[in-house]
Amino acid sequence: MGSLAELLRELKGRSGLSYGVLAKRLHMSTSTLHRYCNGDAVPVEFAPVERFARLCKASPEELVEVHRRWILADAARGRKAEPEAPEAPVGAEAAPPPGPEQPDPDPEPTPEAERGKRRRVVAVGAVVALVVGAGSVALALNGSDGGRERAAGASASASPSATPGNPSGKGGREEAAGDRAEKKDKPSSSPSRKDKGKDTPGRPDASEGSGKGAAAAGEGRSEDLGAPITARTRPYVYESPCSQHFLVNRKPNQVPQPPAVEQDAPGWAADLGAVSAGEQLIEVTVQGMGKDTVVLQDMQVRVQSTSSPLAWNDFQMGVGCGGNVSTKSFGVDLDDGTPRLSPKAGQRDFPYKVSESDPEVFYVKANTEAHDVRWYLELEWSSGKRHNVLRIDDQGKPFRTSGNVGRPTYGWPLGGSKWEVPLDS
Repeated sequence: MGSLAELLRELKGRSGLSYGVLAKRLHMSTSTLHRYCNGDAVPVEFAPVERFARLCKASPEELVEVHRRWILADAARGRKAEPEAPEAPVGAEAAPPPGPEQPDPDPEPTPEAERGKRRRVVAVGAVVALVVGAGSVALALNGSDGGRERAAGASASASPSATPGNPSGKGGREEAAGDRAEKKDKPSSSPSRKDKGKDTPGRPDASEGSGKGAAAAGEGRSEDLGAPITARTRPYVYESPCSQHFLVNRKPNQVPQPPAVEQDAPGWAADLGAVSAGEQLIEVTVQGMGKDTVVLQDMQVRVQSTSSPLAWNDFQMGVGCGGNVSTKSFGVDLDDGTPRLSPKAGQRDFPYKVSESDPEVFYVKANTEAHDVRWYLELEWSSGKRHNVLRIDDQGKPFRTSGNVGRPTYGWPLGGSKWEVPLDS
């Protein structure tokens, strides 16, 4: 497999666009774009790489490959940035830490001595502050979510299979499922038909949170500190410029212009309390955290709650677009009593294998017409004698998709200055 730079150069050459034109459209300098295409630098975020690929008319398969190569290049850069500690010579003894200087019986106070004393007092105070701060962080981690540790902006529901009380690791999944069932915010995996249609107030759930800083990044990471894999999610992927719809509980003149690129959609949606309408395409990137191969056995859909669809206005992210491009994905009908993932458009079904150098990118396309559904995914994995499940969601909160049948639909014309009257009128 070639490098990220090689693929970028191939796409650029095929597009017929110059470095200057591409750099202007990407809002970056020509020299920066040259460094990306020559392999001298790797973008910190995937967003500029994806915009570059789309400008060069990359196919859906090529977009997946670009993302895969960026992940590997980013991981390789991280490894290079970690300096290795020098090894001590064989047989060499570590020098003992210097002890405090013994003061004279009757030291004569001098300005230098007074300044040194003040410096020592400040240093000791700083060390004490660091120790206290570390203890507070440890207590916060151990006390949150029933003792489960979470990475920033991530959710993890799995626990290591093997424990002191269960050395064989058997029953790990059953215990994890039991823990989830005991939590009030994690209901049973498959709601019954009679639960569907229960109405809840049609407004954004305040408990889900909508921090603009976290949401604007457009990516969430799900990882368990005991699991050998990590998963990144992008909750709003545009299969085409016009494929994404949002329900917003506001009048058109109260809704700002739609985001120009999908990377800005999470921040736009969070600010407005918007909910994916009718369909939601999610990208999930799974990568191993070590050299060992991890088998991804299966992925399941878990419904947290379901109610009547939101009676809000429907806002389309583009108008005058061509036909949709079918993306290899797993489809899920959220109106089904027991939603399941099914391969679509040539997508291969599970199992898969991943490692640190060989990630996998999955697309999950959820649809609903008759409900407002909060849901998440569970990824079943195994590595050697270890096996468990990893929860995949939107930065610690469930994904949310609502039907939009019969709702007034508005669009922002190209070059326009406001939302137009309902497109279906």
